[in-house]
Amino acid sequence: MTSILYISGRQLRRSICPKQSSTSFQHIICTNTARRRRIIINHSSLFSSSTTSNDDEKNSSRESAASESIDTNDATNNDNNDSTTTTSLPSPPKSNISNLAELSKARLSALVVSTTAFGFMSVGPTALAYTSLPTFAAASIGTALCASSAATFNQVIEIERDSKMKRTGNRPLVNGSVSKQTAIGLGCLTGSTGGILLGLGTDPITTMLGVGNIGLYAGLYTYLKPRSEINTWVGAVVGAIPPVMGWTAAGGSILDPEAVLLGSTLFLWQFPHFFALNWMYRTDYKRGGFSMVAVNDPNGDRTASLIKRYGVYLASLPFLSTALEVTSPMFAVEGILLNGYALHVASKFDKERSNSNARKVFLTSLWYLPCVMMLFLLHSRRWHEEVTNDEKDETILDSFQKLMSKIQAKGKELCMHEALVSKEVEVSIGEGENKTSLDGSKCPISMTKNAQISMGTGKEEVTLPLEEDPTSDER
Repeated sequence: MTSILYISGRQLRRSICPKQSSTSFQHIICTNTARRRRIIINHSSLFSSSTTSNDDEKNSSRESAASESIDTNDATNNDNNDSTTTTSLPSPPKSNISNLAELSKARLSALVVSTTAFGFMSVGPTALAYTSLPTFAAASIGTALCASSAATFNQVIEIERDSKMKRTGNRPLVNGSVSKQTAIGLGCLTGSTGGILLGLGTDPITTMLGVGNIGLYAGLYTYLKPRSEINTWVGAVVGAIPPVMGWTAAGGSILDPEAVLLGSTLFLWQFPHFFALNWMYRTDYKRGGFSMVAVNDPNGDRTASLIKRYGVYLASLPFLSTALEVTSPMFAVEGILLNGYALHVASKFDKERSNSNARKVFLTSLWYLPCVMMLFLLHSRRWHEEVTNDEKDETILDSFQKLMSKIQAKGKELCMHEALVSKEVEVSIGEGENKTSLDGSKCPISMTKNAQISMGTGKEEVTLPLEEDPTSDER
């Protein structure tokens, strides 16, 4: 059997000592090709003379090291002796920082931090006036450390299953870059540090949610992955908790409607996101022995149905948020466009269950989440509240308010309704003594019965009431 190995010059010198005589390598032919070495190794000849002498034995050991670096698969082992396979050397070892980042799932932790900050900022200026910057830092960093701890313990438990999957086959614990003992130590360190930060910097409820999420992810979720499809729903609960933690850390109650909406948004968002990912890697998940919906759904009927169903649930949240007076009506209007496209790509996957369409659903979910979070903040009624100067905490509130003011000003420029209202148009709600003018920070679209538009000022003021449809009672 002959194998062709592409290897760099530096790797060649490490694998084969250049000081050996040319007769020791009579079966190795090297040629320069585009700055790389092309090595043709005849395995049967390479090992045939390994016991002739001490010098040959040393040479053989070096040559064996070079041959063992070739990555062969099951199909290669079944080839004929005269077949030729082309393989590449494994990627160079990662740095310790890269290994620890992958072990902690740094990108996932970054998402957790962003959703925690989203929940924290959603409380509005009145609550933030009594919240310090250290509290925000403790909530964000503590939540990230707890998420890192959960991810580390998850990989410790799933070493064997990860080794069977192409997607996870190069993780630090699988390739031996990090020992199991080191990983356990890292998980304990990040978990305890995160819990202490949350305990000292936030409140008991936020701390309980953070520490409890470690057990929920590394415990119940990891246990269920090879046993039941319900693991996806348990994992969605884990992902829904960080924004609620941000809300409670900033002084909100876990029972507030905003907290329920924040958690529901993250909970429902994860299903289209993960079911699409699950479908793309269904063969890999099956190889690893995980019980996923797509693994048990060869035709994709259930997967497509679940993506569309939870997409519809997600699309209803802006309307629910408006009905509960958590956000302005414009959040529902803009939500129609945002969710309309998400449902469009979900429908395309339903019609054609290809990996390409599943990838479109997955990629849509990636930009959908930051968009919906930003729109929620822009149209949140809490961010229209005024705070007196003596209530402000300069370390955190001013920074958030300046950012929100810039974003809202930009949003007003892009709002199609702003073009319909000139500077002399005043938008008000109510009549007589109950009349309330809406300032320029609010979009002049109202869904209340008593809304009216006043044009002009003083004696020239003309009121245009927005009357109800006279046939509404008959419908």
